Amino acid sequence: MNTTMRQGTHPSSGRSPDRDAQGAFFGALDLGTNNCRMMIATRAGRGFRVVDSFNRTVRLGEGLQSTGRLSDNAMERTIEALRACAGRVRHWKLRTLRGVATEACRRAENGPAFLDRVREETGLRIDVISAREEAELAIESCASLLHAPDRSEARGVLFDIGGGSTEIAWVRIDQQRRRHDLIGYISVPIGVITLSELFGGRSADDGGARHYRRMVDLVSDHLREFESIHRISREIGQGNVRLLGTSGTVTTLAGIALGLPRYSRSAVDGTTIPSQSAIGAIELLRALPAGGLAAHPFVGPERETYVLPGCAIFEAVHRRWPVADVTIADRGLRDGMLLRMARDRPPGRAPVARMPESGYRGRRSLPPGAGAAISAP
Repeated sequence: MNTTMRQGTHPSSGRSPDRDAQGAFFGALDLGTNNCRMMIATRAGRGFRVVDSFNRTVRLGEGLQSTGRLSDNAMERTIEALRACAGRVRHWKLRTLRGVATEACRRAENGPAFLDRVREETGLRIDVISAREEAELAIESCASLLHAPDRSEARGVLFDIGGGSTEIAWVRIDQQRRRHDLIGYISVPIGVITLSELFGGRSADDGGARHYRRMVDLVSDHLREFESIHRISREIGQGNVRLLGTSGTVTTLAGIALGLPRYSRSAVDGTTIPSQSAIGAIELLRALPAGGLAAHPFVGPERETYVLPGCAIFEAVHRRWPVADVTIADRGLRDGMLLRMARDRPPGRAPVARMPESGYRGRRSLPPGAGAAISAP
């Protein structure tokens, strides 16, 4: 893989591009254990420009840890979100759409049956991808951060904290040729939802140091074999490793560490902060009184149960691989999929499945954060 991406500027006009332009739009849908996300884009040079985005917390993997199945309530929440995505597909007249599902559907006994139901009720085809492809897409989305001109590291550790799993990629970086290769990867079967359920939901939010340390220890233990195979710590000792994180957890910690009054993607994405500043943000969150997480502007009631499990995963990664600073990426699988579509071929003659009618009426203007141009060399 040798793709890089560059964050561009927002268009000066708030008007949406002409959605009737033939073959102009293509989309990527990421159905995760916690969130359902979709981005729609148009080609821009050798990359793409986002014109619409969707993100909803669906908690598809809720209860999966104990039952091995997707629950009825979780599936209903997710189907409702996917109907909204199908409305956007119709509105933008997409020529092609790629939808992927990750850990929850990989692990659930009824995952295949659920995705069959999704296709029947929404018209959306979503394929389960392997942990390896998930890691590769994460790397692709963050490639430009690996190839930053002011950095010289020859190796990188990229970690992506999800709802049902945490992906770790060990990457070889060739800064001169702007190339990178996946040396190894691991999909740790622990994410913010599974860790929360293993340790009793909000029990980790009561200031209990014992619960928190147990979470950190559990994740750290899962990383031990990967370290023994690749000897990453030895490379760290030589100053040869870049640590790069992507997830809601790491962007939250970065926003707090930077002292932002409210979250700003443009201020966070691509920034590098001292790892100890991120640990300090964790300590601040852990010290909040009851109800403090729900009231925090970077957390809120939807994420209060999951933010400290995410912090524990971050701390376990840093304990195992104590790089002095961490680069933050506010990007994910959707960005990687869109880059592949924009780079490899015109955005498709591949048909989009027939979409049932819905009440979605589209947008008059670009969503917050849309319009950013992402390019490949």
